[in-house]
Amino acid sequence: MKDSIVVTAGLTKRYGTHTAVDGVAMRVESGEIYGFLGPNGAGKTTTLRMLAGLIRPSAGSATVLGHAPGDPEVVRRTGVLIEGPGFYPYLSGRDNLRVLAGYRGVGRAAVEDALARVGLADRAGDKFRTYSLGMKQRLGVGAALLGHPDLLILDEPTNGLDPAGMAEMRSLITALAGDGHTVLLSSHMLSEVQEICDRVGVISGGRLLTESTVAELRGAASLLLRAEPLELAFPAVRQAVGGNALLTAGGIRIEAGPEAAPAVARAVVAAGADLLELRVDEKSLEEVFFELTELETVQ
Repeated sequence: MKDSIVVTAGLTKRYGTHTAVDGVAMRVESGEIYGFLGPNGAGKTTTLRMLAGLIRPSAGSATVLGHAPGDPEVVRRTGVLIEGPGFYPYLSGRDNLRVLAGYRGVGRAAVEDALARVGLADRAGDKFRTYSLGMKQRLGVGAALLGHPDLLILDEPTNGLDPAGMAEMRSLITALAGDGHTVLLSSHMLSEVQEICDRVGVISGGRLLTESTVAELRGAASLLLRAEPLELAFPAVRQAVGGNALLTAGGIRIEAGPEAAPAVARAVVAAGADLLELRVDEKSLEEVFFELTELETVQ
């Protein structure tokens, strides 16, 4: 069983009468990419700021790497990028990281290693103000990597990037997890979370609605088949899959995985029907998200 890097219980943050985070109980395991998913204003950044020790909770508890947020040991072993990178515009990327490395007590070799890992070694001497948005975001991740932290907390790391920049950032995050870092990232991009995250926590209105693997949230895959005439195809399909099929407006939905597709196709053709389409059909994370948030609204 994996170690838990982040554990919260009833974590709450209030600003006057407004509750920004309401009783969040989440768990981030060692070595995973955990996606904290929710719309803007859902409470993602406030939660991450509490975990980073930047603000105090109003109620509840949290442990990060076995200590309270803000503990010197947590600070030493955690890299943080929250609400965008802030650097001196007139300094180069390298010199900006050298300033931060001094605060963290790490040497210049760590700066060069971080620049290389985020793909900025060839532009390290350029002033920060000349960087593109994607380069600025990568330098922010580079700053978080100083000192080889066990945990990376990244707040909307692809925010504002073009499709190419988003793809580069996703590849970088995946590579960092492969190197042994645990990554906790917030995002409102469902496709991003679906593509790179091992587990996901869905937050809306300050409340954690669910926490699970992406595969479990999306549920088991099924097959969708269209054939003509249906009066020949449907009985043949039901017989092929043991009755686990039903007629829908889009065709025949079969409660079976991709491994059943060859037998289903053969059965339809043998019955004298024309096979028009046979494909795997599974919920996207977007569909799951809207189902969860709609349920929360009703409740």
